This record gives sequence, C-alpha cells and structure tokens, in this order.
Amino acid sequence: MFNKKQIIAFKDQLISRQQQLQDIARTGENATKTVELDQSCTGRLTRMDAMQAQEMSIEAQRRRVLELQLIEAALQRLTQDKYGYCPDCGEAIAIKRLQHNPAVVLCINCASRMEQKQ
Repeated sequence: MFNKKQIIAFKDQLISRQQQLQDIARTGENATKTVELDQSCTGRLTRMDAMQAQEMSIEAQRRRVLELQLIEAALQRLTQDKYGYCPDCGEAIAIKRLQHNPAVVLCINCASRMEQKQ
C-alpha cells in the first residue's frame, strides 16, 4: 500500500512524537505530586488553584500515556506490515488521515460509526 519512503516518514513521525511525549512526561512529573495544604502560608483560593492545576496535570499525563500506547501499537503494526489498514473493516486508511495522525487505528468510516455508538 505504501512505498518505503512513506513508511519511513510515518515511522520517523511516530518516533519523534513518542520522544516529545516522553520529554514532556519527564519535565511534568512535579506537577502531579500531592498539593501541600499549609494554611499558614497559602490562602484558600491559592490552594484551590494549585489543586486544580494538579488535576489538569494528572489528566494531561493520562492522555500522554494513552497517546504513547497508540504510538507503540502503530510502530508494531509497521513492523508486522499491518500499518495503514483498519482492523474493523480491513480497508486502507486514507493517507491524509495517517499524515495528520500516524497513530490512528481506524478508517474514517469505522471511527465515525464508533463515535455514533457512544
């Protein structure tokens, strides 16, 4: 389906994004630590802001982990010559869709169908 140049480009894009996410995860580890509630130093609103920031960091971390899992799965599909095909219908995934997000799993039709079920 794809030529060697396209496969290399997708693989490079996946690995680059994987490294970006891992770098972000390393620098953001402190943001998810428990918020200290020292009432003598910090006002109630400041503590609430800190707790909200912590929750946002935890959610961002959860999304990074999910994206890293999708990237790893895409890299595995590349090595197994299954990359670019929808596992639900077996059809080829549009190249523009893969260029936008090389870790995408489903073709647009199956992805739309899945979203409608939710």
